[in-house]
Amino acid sequence: MRLGLNLGYQTAWSTPAHHLALAREADRLGYSVVWAAEAYGSDSPSTLAWLAGQTERIGLGSAVMQIPARTPAATAMTATTLDAISGGRFHLGLGVSGPQVSEGWHGVRFAKPLARTREYVDIVRLAVARKQVEYAGEHYRLPLPDGPGKALRLGFHPPREHIPIYLAAVGPKNLELAGEIADGWLAVFFAPEFAGEQLAAVRAGRATAGTDLAGFDVVPSVPLVVGDDVDACADLVRWYAALYVGGMGSRKQNFYNDLAVRMGYGDAAREVQDLYLDRRHRDAAAAVPREFIDRTSLIGPKERIADRMREFAAAGVTTLSVSLFVADPEAGVATLRTAAEALELAGVGE
Repeated sequence: MRLGLNLGYQTAWSTPAHHLALAREADRLGYSVVWAAEAYGSDSPSTLAWLAGQTERIGLGSAVMQIPARTPAATAMTATTLDAISGGRFHLGLGVSGPQVSEGWHGVRFAKPLARTREYVDIVRLAVARKQVEYAGEHYRLPLPDGPGKALRLGFHPPREHIPIYLAAVGPKNLELAGEIADGWLAVFFAPEFAGEQLAAVRAGRATAGTDLAGFDVVPSVPLVVGDDVDACADLVRWYAALYVGGMGSRKQNFYNDLAVRMGYGDAAREVQDLYLDRRHRDAAAAVPREFIDRTSLIGPKERIADRMREFAAAGVTTLSVSLFVADPEAGVATLRTAAEALELAGVGE
């Protein structure tokens, strides 16, 4: 199992300089990849371009680039450019986002997300491989059949004809699609005890593609808080868990809430969502079960984290991407070092 670093988004309490300091330390420590996110604030490609010229070996991944935000051709252009300026270090993570962001921010209908994702990945792969981009799908037609456009191919030679593609997937059908068409899975709220059901869906997709899980990258983003007081560490993750389980979506459609229900936290998930959508955010955070946080995070002293890392590795994780809950870059650097030491102590590193 390798270590990765998930920087998330730019926030009111972070800066590009903070993220650069963490990425450089992860690079120095031998982490395999650093990921940047986007929702409706900072975008991931700009952050990764900023990091590409100031790191040496670490992989650079989008977790994610939003499918409704860009045409497939634009994504292929960005991916190949990032791969070129980083010397072949880019990992393309894609996701459809949710209906609220897709339709409210990007103005793109959310209907049929699985079919749209399949076509999108097809076109990106055509373009990255410098093949002539001609496509006749339900959602994408290239070139348009009734206009002056003509089929084109990417106008420069990127360092690789294949850039690894990862899908952010939560539901069973999306997990199966990731297994079928992608090189890896970007997971959230991954619990080793629940992973068998999720990886069974991924494995089914791999079987459809005529292969197995060998070489497929399982990449959960896992909150990491180091400290002797496990309850205090868990409390730092509560707000994040409440935001996703309670606030990322509507009462009718929240993929993270649905995941919590499938994991056996139906009553708690309902309570967290009701409180969050009623703007009782503090109460929503308090209602997140400590067990849910513990199962989906790395919290506590180094030895406890090492024990938990063994369980993530045994569950099939190949890249464990830690998300730091720290007050400043100095604490972040120290936490990255502790995670590297914990992985060595666990004895499951590559």
